[in-house]
Amino acid sequence: MSLKQQLTDDMKAAMKGGDKERLGVIRLVNAAIKQREVDERIVLDDAQVLSVLEKMLKQRKDSVTQYEGAGREDLAAIERYEMGVIEGYMPAKMSAGEIDAIVTRAIADAGATSAKDMGKVVGLVKPQVAGRADMGQVSALVKQKLGG
Repeated sequence: MSLKQQLTDDMKAAMKGGDKERLGVIRLVNAAIKQREVDERIVLDDAQVLSVLEKMLKQRKDSVTQYEGAGREDLAAIERYEMGVIEGYMPAKMSAGEIDAIVTRAIADAGATSAKDMGKVVGLVKPQVAGRADMGQVSALVKQKLGG
């Protein structure tokens, strides 16, 4: 089952079950997916849906940081709940060893020797870890391995 179909089914279940908070989050996700489809005039596949979900997670992490800094724990709790629902649609996270192996292989495949080659390496790694690893951590690992 595609992610979009799973979201639709979960939205129906939340409606029937009266889970208004979960329903609201799923509707936000569906709206973000639909917005991107309309903007780009395409139908998103699962990989593209995952990128939308990753972006939404990143936005919520940033919001939590800002809310906590401003002393608004009530708003931070709402964002954390939304993150939990969104993370439920993400694939299982990769272990550090798996990520390290992929980065090492990508460096060899790209023939990378210095930090100047970081873009090539990240370009090879990103499709392999999409949705299963934090790209910020992956980039830091690539930079470290390339001596940057």
